[in-house]
Amino acid sequence: MGCVQCKCCRRYTPSSSSGDSHRRGGDAKVKPNVVVQKPPLSSSIQVPSPNFDMVYSVLSQRGYYPDSPDKENQDAYCIKTELQGNPNVHFFGVFDGHGVFGTQCSSFVKERVVEMLSEDPALLQDPEKAYKSAFLRVNEELHESEIDDSMSGTTAITVLVVGDKIYVANVGDSRAVLAVKDKNRIIAEDLSYDQTPFREDECERVKACGARVMTVDQVEGLKDPNIQTWANEESEGGDPPRLWVQNGMYPGTAFTRSVGDCTAEGIGVTAEPEVSMVHLSPNHLFFVVASDGIFEFLPSQAVVDMVGRYADPRDGCAAATAESYKLWLEHENRTDDITIIIVQIKNLSNE
Repeated sequence: MGCVQCKCCRRYTPSSSSGDSHRRGGDAKVKPNVVVQKPPLSSSIQVPSPNFDMVYSVLSQRGYYPDSPDKENQDAYCIKTELQGNPNVHFFGVFDGHGVFGTQCSSFVKERVVEMLSEDPALLQDPEKAYKSAFLRVNEELHESEIDDSMSGTTAITVLVVGDKIYVANVGDSRAVLAVKDKNRIIAEDLSYDQTPFREDECERVKACGARVMTVDQVEGLKDPNIQTWANEESEGGDPPRLWVQNGMYPGTAFTRSVGDCTAEGIGVTAEPEVSMVHLSPNHLFFVVASDGIFEFLPSQAVVDMVGRYADPRDGCAAATAESYKLWLEHENRTDDITIIIVQIKNLSNE
C-alpha cells in the first residue's frame, strides 16, 4: 500500500475520471501468464554460538503494471552476513519503496541502515537502541540527500540475528513471520505488526499529530467522514483509511510509518521502528521477511503453510511469490512488486 500520488498505488488516482478507480477490480484487461522462476541459489550460514545453521534464499519479482510497462521494481532487499566481522551476527531486510522516487529511496535506505548497524560499537550491547538510532539517522540522511523524498519513501522490515536471538525492526506494512512447530502443526507467529490506520493505536497517534484519517470515499464526500471505525484490511482493503493533511488531498498514505515521506512527517508518519526480540528454540523452523506484495491477499498462516511444504527455501520463495501473483491478478488488473526472504533454522538444540 503506497501513497495516492504514486502510480504504483492501485486504489486511487487523483486526476482519474473514474469515480471508483481506487476500488479493487476495475476494467477487464488481458492478464499475463507469468512463470515465477525459483532463485538459482540458496546459501548457508553457520552460527558458532550457539552452534546452528541457517539456510536462506531470496526472490524479488517486479510487479505487473499494464499502464506503466517500464515501471521499475521499487522493492529492494539486503542480506549481510557477519556484521562487524562477527560470525554470530547476520542481517536480513526487505525495503518496499513508494512514490515517484521510491526506487531510489529503497536503495538508499537498504545500504545505509546496514552500514550504520555495522559501524555502531554498541550494537551487541543494545540492539534495539542501535536499530532505532540507525533508522532515524538514515531518515535524516535521506531528507538531506539529492533524492526528492517529499512524497516518496520506503517501508522496511528487517531481522538482525545475534546468536540465538532475533531482533525485528519494522517501519510500515511489510512483515516478518516465524514458523513455530507445535506438535503436528506449524503455527505462524507474527514478528511484526503492520503499521496502518487499521491499528487503533497508530490511528490515534497520527490524529494527535494533526492527520485526517479517512478513506478516499470519505474524502470525496461519498461516505460520512465522521465514521472513524474500519473493520480490517481484509474486508475494507479496497478503500483503506489513509492519512491526509487538514486542508488538502495529500499525501494519502495508507501506512503510518515510513523512511522518507518528508511531507507526511508533519502529520505523524515516523521512521522510528517498532522493535521486538525472540529467543530462538528448536521448535522454530524458519522465518519469512517479505514485502506487503506477499501478504496483501495471503495471511501469515497461509504463507507459513506454503513455505513449510518445501525442504528447499528456493522452492518456498517461488511458491509463495507465484501464489501471491496469482491472487493479485484475481482481484486486480495489476500486481504489486513482491519480495520474500526465507531463512531456515537448522540443528538448533536446547543445550
